[in-house]
Amino acid sequence: MPRFDVTIAGELNLDLILYGLPDLLPPERELVASGMMLTLGSSSAIVAHNLASLGCKVGFSSCVGGDDFGAIAMERLRAAGVDVSTVRQLEGDVKTGLSVILPRDEWRNILTYLGSICALQPEHLDRAYLADSRHFHLSSYFLQRGLQAHLPDLLKELKSAGLTISLDTNDDPDDLWEAGLNRVLPLIDVLLPNEREAMKLADSNDLQTALAQLCQQVPLVVVKLGAQGAMACRGSERLHMPALKLDQVVDPVGAGDSFDAGFLSEFVRGSSLETCLRKGNLAGALSTTRPGGTEAYRDAPYRQRFLSEQA
Repeated sequence: MPRFDVTIAGELNLDLILYGLPDLLPPERELVASGMMLTLGSSSAIVAHNLASLGCKVGFSSCVGGDDFGAIAMERLRAAGVDVSTVRQLEGDVKTGLSVILPRDEWRNILTYLGSICALQPEHLDRAYLADSRHFHLSSYFLQRGLQAHLPDLLKELKSAGLTISLDTNDDPDDLWEAGLNRVLPLIDVLLPNEREAMKLADSNDLQTALAQLCQQVPLVVVKLGAQGAMACRGSERLHMPALKLDQVVDPVGAGDSFDAGFLSEFVRGSSLETCLRKGNLAGALSTTRPGGTEAYRDAPYRQRFLSEQA
């Protein structure tokens, strides 16, 4: 049996979330936030953390700077049960990346200092470690600038070892939506975009057109639709699962990554597509009940009670 259910290689950093700021930020003014949270960030790390919290065995490969932010991020993963034995601490002046998130009522600003986020190189990865798994997941494709050119070879090697592979590209800061994806998508078993990302990836303004195109490249496309739930597309098959109805949403930051964790936690067990979608929606909903993408998962009694009551 493989050592892990899921291995992940990607970015590891914290999120600084500042609440209550105005939509317009005038220059030379000191603006006061109504709340803040310093929490584990980065799509790759949130997926790893929440997968482990849902009972999966997770191995995580990344790099951080030799600073407090890197140490805190590693400890958060370790506390959730994620194996971080192959995470590299980089020497020199490289600092651990950081995202500053400014949530608004209907949208948000995300400001990211890349630092160690894009410093991950092929030589930092133990391929045997990543292959000792049933499944490999990759997030934040466009931020993995040190890995992009090498990903086709890595993914081919992992597939030849028998792993299935999932990808959540997340946003492209350059808004080009290329960067060699045409060589990567044919190697993906599960693509996990949100609605906007799906249309961007297909260069279409219509979701159904985008799905038809993406399904020609990837066997299973799962689109996160926010308050409308999620849709899975496999060939001509379409399956929609409504979102959970919550009395209050505290913070949507990390909800999409938490959906990935929930979906994959069932996918690696061979569950039905309906079960995978339901668990994805459940995991995403749990995330929104606390600030940041992992805080609801860190509180084990609360997490277990929520999952039990909503299942």
